[in-house]
Amino acid sequence: MNSSSDPRHPTAPRTRLITGTAVDVGFGDSSGWRPPSDDDLSRFSAGGHLGLHQFMGAHRTAIDGVDGVAFAVWAPAALSVAVAGDFNDWYGDTLHRWTGSGVWSGFIPGAEVGQSYHYLIETADGVLEKGDPFAAWWQVPPGTASRIWADEYQWGDEAWLKTRGDRIAHDAPVAIYEMHLGSWMTHDGHPLGYRALAGRLVEHLGRLEFTHVEFLPVTEHPFGGSWGYQALGFFAPTSRWGTPEDFKYLVDTLHQAGYGVILDWVPSHFAVDSHGLARFDGTPLYEPDDPMLAAHPDWGTFVFDLARSEIRSFLMSSAACWLEKFHIDGIRVDAVASMLYLDYSRDPGEWVPNQYGGNENLAAIGFLRSFNDAVHQHFPGVATFAEESTAWPMVSGPTYVGGLGFDYKWDMGWMHDTLSYLDRDPIHRAHHHGEITFRAIYAFSENYTLPLSHDEVVHGKGSLLTKMPGDRWQQFANLRLLLADQFFQPGKKLLFMGGEFGQAGEWADVGHLEWNSLTDEAHSGIMRLVRDLARHYRDLPALHVRDHDPSGFEWLIADDADRSVLAWQRTDGAGNHVVAVFNFTPVVLEGYELPVPHDGPWHESVTTDHGDYGGSGVMQSGPLEATDGVLKLTLPPLAALLLTPRP
Repeated sequence: MNSSSDPRHPTAPRTRLITGTAVDVGFGDSSGWRPPSDDDLSRFSAGGHLGLHQFMGAHRTAIDGVDGVAFAVWAPAALSVAVAGDFNDWYGDTLHRWTGSGVWSGFIPGAEVGQSYHYLIETADGVLEKGDPFAAWWQVPPGTASRIWADEYQWGDEAWLKTRGDRIAHDAPVAIYEMHLGSWMTHDGHPLGYRALAGRLVEHLGRLEFTHVEFLPVTEHPFGGSWGYQALGFFAPTSRWGTPEDFKYLVDTLHQAGYGVILDWVPSHFAVDSHGLARFDGTPLYEPDDPMLAAHPDWGTFVFDLARSEIRSFLMSSAACWLEKFHIDGIRVDAVASMLYLDYSRDPGEWVPNQYGGNENLAAIGFLRSFNDAVHQHFPGVATFAEESTAWPMVSGPTYVGGLGFDYKWDMGWMHDTLSYLDRDPIHRAHHHGEITFRAIYAFSENYTLPLSHDEVVHGKGSLLTKMPGDRWQQFANLRLLLADQFFQPGKKLLFMGGEFGQAGEWADVGHLEWNSLTDEAHSGIMRLVRDLARHYRDLPALHVRDHDPSGFEWLIADDADRSVLAWQRTDGAGNHVVAVFNFTPVVLEGYELPVPHDGPWHESVTTDHGDYGGSGVMQSGPLEATDGVLKLTLPPLAALLLTPRP
């Protein structure tokens, strides 16, 4: 194609001049927006800028008394850049390059909020049509254009922001409801939007008595089947379910009702769609130069070139944008292991060792440490979570002692070992007792969150319920055991939607949860149990204050493999303690002798075998009274007990 004859090309005659074309935003007075300074551009190039979203992208403003929109985009290898959109009949208005920076900027008089646009990037091989990497709003997929947005939302969550740090601290009861917004609930066959979700989600969290909700990525993404994990709009909530204001309303409503919001964030890779970040200016700009190293071997995506300082600024600004503009309380970083290891999912010859000959990605390590330090410095009260599936040391250790600096790490080992153990027929569990006790060896090596996440209920894995062995009654009883183990163990809690009522079907990202199953007493009993487990976790300090302190945990029974029984004590260091007991067989154990910390009366605060939860209702034979440090119990079949001392 001859670019000079293409009417969309930035050098075409259609391009407007002075009164109708771009004016360099570095000159003239601005209102409601500021142009980038030399210091901004220097910090961008150095890799430490957290505020690129404040001047990059599209911003409504006025210059010399004329209303319009200022645009800025980074495309250092471009021969020229123009912006085309609804405001100029999709003919390119030329932007101006800031000398030496790779940033192109300009002001379009008359451009308005809501209008769509994209950049026309001239390269030696032709013109690329690209969305705005810093766009705050996008067309609903499969649309590919960015949209102009102005931040006008009035927040009402001031009281929440003052106390949120205490609610996600290491000694706080943190119970997280993980959810995919598009498949939680529908109306007339369509997913609920951000605003319609708000009230219903508040009600549901109230029923569960959880403390936080975690959204699978809402960053704009072209392919819905990626669940948001293949993003290209790192500064925008997806338009599938509403506008940025609508998403803010959802967060604000949750905050005002007393619930924190954690966002799943993906700096490990990005979508390769042609209108996105891939070869953005005709060169590998966001991804590494080497095509082999740029391609993620598992997901058909590109990895970020974290050795490039501008990419670090881009990602740091993305995180800061969600915290600053959307008041997010926590960031869960996805697929950290894929960032840390150069040879992650790669065969020999498909990766290049670091300067010391090792497989550690030194650039990623530096980025993650800088990210965590920046979040904690500039956004006190916000927590960071790592999904890290290996034994990398000190993921949740402070950066000043060599850690990565996360507040919490997902305990993938607990999830896999516990599910593996419970998947076994109870008759075989005695031979695999180590699977259920092994966690105690490393439980305090990191600040752990115990996840029963979306990853365990997709891709043919079935639901949590159908993983459990036995007949229908035993499946539900085993699921109750799993949930009790999660809530009585040291560590924060995370449960993916549907698990709270034992959904039978595997999760799908289209449609909605099996809410109608709540008419079945077995399913509704699971939800009553989850509510009571969360309540006791919240109300009993011994169950949460020392979630990450080994002095708060003590084995009482660890080696009774023959009867598949476990018991431990949890304490808060202030004289409060509780005891958890588990019977992993379908046999009632009468007169079981349990060592307890003191004599006197005890109370059965929770039994997962209670009829209200769908259990068989096996009861204690009489009042619980410990004598000579021993408490004689009736252990119900496939059940867990939580015992508390009576005053």
